[in-house]
Amino acid sequence: MTSTGIRLHAPAPGWSIDADVVVVGSGVAGLTAALRCEAAGLTTVVVTKARLDDGSTRWAQGGIAAALGDGDTPEQHLDDTLVAGAGLCDEEAVRILVTEGPDAVRRLIATGARFDESGDGGLELTREGGHHRRRIAHAGGDATGAEISRALVEAVRARGMRTVENALVLDLLTDAEGRTAGVTLHVMGEGQHDGVGAVHAPAVVLATGGMGQVFSATTNPPVSTGDGVALALRAGAEVSDLEFVQFHPTVLFLGPDAEGQQPLVSEAVRGEGAHLVDADGVRFMLGQHELAELAPRDIVAKGIVRRMLDNDAEHMYLDARHFGAEMWENRFPTILAACRAHGIDPVTEPVPVAPAAHYASGGVRTDSRGRTTVPGLYACGEVACTGVHGANRLASNSLLEGLVYAERIAADIAATGLHTRVPQPLPTAERPAHPLLPPEARLAIQRIMTRGAGVLRSEESLAEAADRLHRLHADARDALDENGKTAEPGVDTWEATNLLCVARVLVEAARRREETRGCHWREDRPERDDTAWRRHIVVRLNPDRSLAVRTTDTTDFPPTLPQAQEQ
Repeated sequence: MTSTGIRLHAPAPGWSIDADVVVVGSGVAGLTAALRCEAAGLTTVVVTKARLDDGSTRWAQGGIAAALGDGDTPEQHLDDTLVAGAGLCDEEAVRILVTEGPDAVRRLIATGARFDESGDGGLELTREGGHHRRRIAHAGGDATGAEISRALVEAVRARGMRTVENALVLDLLTDAEGRTAGVTLHVMGEGQHDGVGAVHAPAVVLATGGMGQVFSATTNPPVSTGDGVALALRAGAEVSDLEFVQFHPTVLFLGPDAEGQQPLVSEAVRGEGAHLVDADGVRFMLGQHELAELAPRDIVAKGIVRRMLDNDAEHMYLDARHFGAEMWENRFPTILAACRAHGIDPVTEPVPVAPAAHYASGGVRTDSRGRTTVPGLYACGEVACTGVHGANRLASNSLLEGLVYAERIAADIAATGLHTRVPQPLPTAERPAHPLLPPEARLAIQRIMTRGAGVLRSEESLAEAADRLHRLHADARDALDENGKTAEPGVDTWEATNLLCVARVLVEAARRREETRGCHWREDRPERDDTAWRRHIVVRLNPDRSLAVRTTDTTDFPPTLPQAQEQ
């Protein structure tokens, strides 16, 4: 691995903290990793972009998937995951997920998470798309993420773990040998620290969540700007499969011009028997897949978009009027409240829905222990590409992946003795190596991506997106190279710059993959091509800020680290 030497333009750190491990992110993956590291005796610092309980996890409605029910087995869970992943899952990674998952959920319950129970005191399990069995544990009806977040945040605070809130991570610090030495970050607002500082640590765990804000309409919170993927790219790490962005089929339609975070209508609503219908009340998913509305998400999203195109409609409908008021109020209170807040009553009328950007199946490439191609840098949760999701994530596998791989990361750090190395970070470069975009570029990037790289893609739309993104990149680069000028450092400009970085990689990968597979839908290449494309696209950033793109020889990921760096 060769570092790019690229860093965001930012003031030099004015303060520092020393630790064994710094975890960036406070969702299920980040807080689980932090708790396990702390339990192993490692001095751990949690850095999070907003408040400790403001991560993407709390927005998760449906639940967490694991083979916990009678008659269910990890092997059946594995089969469903492989089918959803459309031939690109790493089977070893999936087997780890489904075999270690049930006990990981039990440990989460032991930590304090309270899941909904059935009448006999066992877990109440539901179904979601792509699952052939009821294996989704949920809490508060449709508030699973909020309950998991509550339990983990309380556990972190009970242990007195050091946390730095309202902090945007900027760049990875490395030593003279290219090994991880910590991160730089900018703390927003009041607190013990303010402005740009650093956490020095020989192990960094990225758990920064997704990048849904790269699109105009998304289920992701405003903080999901791809910061972890962009940081990893600047540090020289490889990312993989970024073209596979899952568009959730049923997001509350708020109008054709709606932008930003949109209310999610959980797949669990369909799992309990809701139907997708068009304006005439016709169930259009019947006959398209054996599971109809419970087909994997990519199939349902495509079915909705096709029907929208055929009917010249802006949205379809989710009809669950047959649930009745009591079921809506008890099983889906969060969704019911969101709908009513926008003037829609699901008890008496169908809910208008359309696909929106939801989950990144790709991310920073890791091995089965969460290690990236940069020594000492780990990744877990949505920011990572473990190989579990392949070309399309199976519903409710994301929370489980965060749990399982976070635990594996903590075990690896403790077992290898990585934390005993005293980091010696190289000084930050005096001259800014990466131009910053103005804040208004964020909206431009989102519209470019929605138009050119959304649910339905083509060579023409992707080429236009690539050209427009390149112009944004080139304008900022030329201004920096010619006169040393760049946008003023700040949260808005750093986020816009990160979004452009991940957008360029996503579009380039989508152009390279000349087929339709999973949640990557090329209207000009409508067929799946296993001979040419049953493999992964891997991207890294060159020192000159260009992209280096390659494909793997098989569906298996190559090792992330040379054998000499294994320990």
